[in-house]
Amino acid sequence: MSKSIKLVATDMDGTFLHSDNTYDVLRFKRILSKMEAAGCNFVVASGNQYYQLRDFFEDYYDKLSFVAENGAFVKDHSDLVFVADVPRETVDFVIDICSEYPEINNFLCGAESAYAQRGSMSQEAFDLMGIYYHRLEWVDNLKKVDDRFLKFAQFVPEEKTDFYYGLLREKLNGMLIPVTSGHGAIDLIIQGCHKASGIKRLVERWNLTPDQCVAFGDGGNDIEMLEFCGLSYAVDNAPQNVKDAAKYTCPSNEADGVLTTLEELFG
Repeated sequence: MSKSIKLVATDMDGTFLHSDNTYDVLRFKRILSKMEAAGCNFVVASGNQYYQLRDFFEDYYDKLSFVAENGAFVKDHSDLVFVADVPRETVDFVIDICSEYPEINNFLCGAESAYAQRGSMSQEAFDLMGIYYHRLEWVDNLKKVDDRFLKFAQFVPEEKTDFYYGLLREKLNGMLIPVTSGHGAIDLIIQGCHKASGIKRLVERWNLTPDQCVAFGDGGNDIEMLEFCGLSYAVDNAPQNVKDAAKYTCPSNEADGVLTTLEELFG
């Protein structure tokens, strides 16, 4: 089996990582060595910021590839493959919508950093976002930020996630697409720019086929990736719609389902 697998992609939060944002580093390094020997690339596929994701693999992130920001930022090891660019008029439109709903903690995600507007949220909300975005700045006016824009990341009250998802979907009408990874987190991404599109860029770059790819996920923003890859697993803690999109299930993130399955695949 391992000889035919050339790409393994995994979500991080709720899939690869434990709930305390840790993983078994030594165990993973052993598996990674076996993957490398089999000519297989490991791809971190997440809605989070590249600069946050690489810090989980601090001394060896250059051995990995990244599909960050839900496919808006793609790196093949040290080579930058793709950076999305949301039009300025779309950015301004979203900022205006969010200003009408104070419950939306709205973050503008750029290639260089993520940004929050002073006065629009509490320091507590800003600090919470800092867990996922290691480059994060306060600015006086989001409309005056100079960067290349990848997406918006938003936090809303968890019990109102479905309400705001529907509201944003209606108001944006395809300009950007809302996706949720649960727990009150909503990303607004470019149409057709998702984890699967990022993986597809790497697949084409490496002359692979989807049948040579394996994916792991737990959230709604993993569904396209799970459907794209020839072999896919939803962790046991994933909701039913994500399990329906995957070929198989594996143990939960707390039970190291990704590592256990990779050990089975790469013996």
